[in-house]
Amino acid sequence: MEATTMSDETTRSDETTRSDETREPWTVAGNLAAEVYETHTGVVMLLGDKAYKAKKPIATDFLDFTTVEQRESVCEREVALNSRLAPHSYLGVAHFVGPSGRPAEPVVVMRRYGDHHRLSSLVKAGEPVNEQLTAIADALARFHRDAVRSDTIAQQAGPAAVTARWEQNLRELEHHGVIASDKISEIRQLVTAFIAGREALFAQRVADGRVVDGHGDLLADDIFCPPGELAILDCMEFDDALRFVDGIDDAAFLAMDLEFLGRADLVTHFLDAYRRAAGETAPESLVDFYIAYRAGVRAKVDCVRVAQGHPAAGVDAQRHIDIALDHLRAGAVRLLLIGGGPGTGKTTVARALAEQIRAQVISTDDVRRELQQSGVIEGEPGSLNAGLYAPQNVAAVYDEVLRRASVLLHGGVSVVLDGTWRDTAQRERARRIAADAAAPFSEFTCSVPTDQASARVASRPASTSDATPEIAVALAEEGQGWSGGHRLDTSRPVADSVTEALEICCLQF
Repeated sequence: MEATTMSDETTRSDETTRSDETREPWTVAGNLAAEVYETHTGVVMLLGDKAYKAKKPIATDFLDFTTVEQRESVCEREVALNSRLAPHSYLGVAHFVGPSGRPAEPVVVMRRYGDHHRLSSLVKAGEPVNEQLTAIADALARFHRDAVRSDTIAQQAGPAAVTARWEQNLRELEHHGVIASDKISEIRQLVTAFIAGREALFAQRVADGRVVDGHGDLLADDIFCPPGELAILDCMEFDDALRFVDGIDDAAFLAMDLEFLGRADLVTHFLDAYRRAAGETAPESLVDFYIAYRAGVRAKVDCVRVAQGHPAAGVDAQRHIDIALDHLRAGAVRLLLIGGGPGTGKTTVARALAEQIRAQVISTDDVRRELQQSGVIEGEPGSLNAGLYAPQNVAAVYDEVLRRASVLLHGGVSVVLDGTWRDTAQRERARRIAADAAAPFSEFTCSVPTDQASARVASRPASTSDATPEIAVALAEEGQGWSGGHRLDTSRPVADSVTEALEICCLQF
């Protein structure tokens, strides 16, 4: 017979304790661990290893469950649709039958998961969830890859349908009176501007096959991560149109919810993982737009909860609206024009500003060099209004710069234009391009003493600029007559000029 040591007994005791701690309470004989939860549209009853979901007989602006037939239909749809992502979680539709002979009440029967495996619980507890979020991103990307696509589905992610969904949410928010009217007005203005100038972006998303029959309601509360498993539950089942979404819109819902839970770091991890898995190239502005949309949807749900007698939900509504505003402001597509002569620091300021507002810089120096190398323009550098800088060459460069800017703006990418921009007519063309793309426009001219600009040009390393100290002096003299732009003193530290420019351009809405 083997001897049993004290350490052996301690190890077994520890293992038993850990097993007891991880065992679900309803696995203990005689304990059903009964719980009841109410949502804004239904009631969930947890009994033993099953969950039973009943729909409330209510009607709102976005659903109608008033008849038992409607509730039966939506329960059947819930099981069928959710089986796409969680085939082992949805067991079917059963019925509660009363003694009075009234119609049986349909209920969705599901496998029960422990609350400690809920993604939202893990996040709130500060548990490491990067691995789980990567798995969710991978599963969502696979789901979107294989999802149904059609013209009907694609229409729901077009400008008209997206505008209608936003407007319906905003009207409902106005109706409840929980959110300040000035916040709703700003949201409406930002949304209108984004959609108005981004028809090409929405069309490209459809052409790229990014609009699918998706999940439509991806919240951390409805995702469970037991060891070695993943269950993504509760997709949008009562309105098909609300489930026909851009894939990045689906992902943005969970991103928004993670931010609401206070974990912006997890937002970045999840979205990066989804982008990799889905081969996603959506501009950041579109991600911001859809995060804002999902925050607005949740704010509306919070307001419904307030109307149902839960005043504390008003705090959540305010937080969701603040998230929406933050992302709409960050995602506003802008055009900034940074002008000035050689040596004024305009390129340094342009690049620093672009980094702050997630914009792409289009430099006349870079475009000039590209056009020269491709043979579109030719000539020797070094002289103003001649050779490489002859009027026809300058016109060709600015035509290409503005063409590229227009494409980027309509595609959802903010742009910073870097050049001398000494021609008033060219600056006016830039302004019109911004207006056509419903993009706020800010114009800046960088200014330093002429001798300082000339010295900078003489001492700087090789670059795409062909300007000489003599050109710097000549352009500095021309620049004295620039009107209509904000003058930046770029003899001071770059950070000061960037801060001033940001304060000005962010007041454009």
